[in-house]
Amino acid sequence: MGLLLAGALLATCCHAVLRWPRTDVVHRSTDAATGRYDDDSRHHAGLVRKRTLSGSTSYTLVVGRDPGLSYGHALPVSPYLAEQGVGDTDWTAAGVRVEFTTGHALFVPASAFTHGR
Repeated sequence: MGLLLAGALLATCCHAVLRWPRTDVVHRSTDAATGRYDDDSRHHAGLVRKRTLSGSTSYTLVVGRDPGLSYGHALPVSPYLAEQGVGDTDWTAAGVRVEFTTGHALFVPASAFTHGR
């Protein structure tokens, strides 16, 4: 009985470690033209995947000045779109357009991510 209980405890611990919450950047793009926006900063866009201990997964598109993507303008993204992948990212003076391989696209205006927003 004790061996069975120890085995169950070990299996539970292994399961928790394998499903430990983590955050990964699954797509990243950097604006190559410093000075494109009037705040003279380099900007980054990334698709961030967050996994919880319960096993749920969420995706967020983050656009801002932080290369680590821990701060910036954040938009939730459908897991279906995110898992299909990002096809192209287009930086313009008006903002950034992120197109998914499904053909769907998200546009974030520059006013939403410049000057530290």
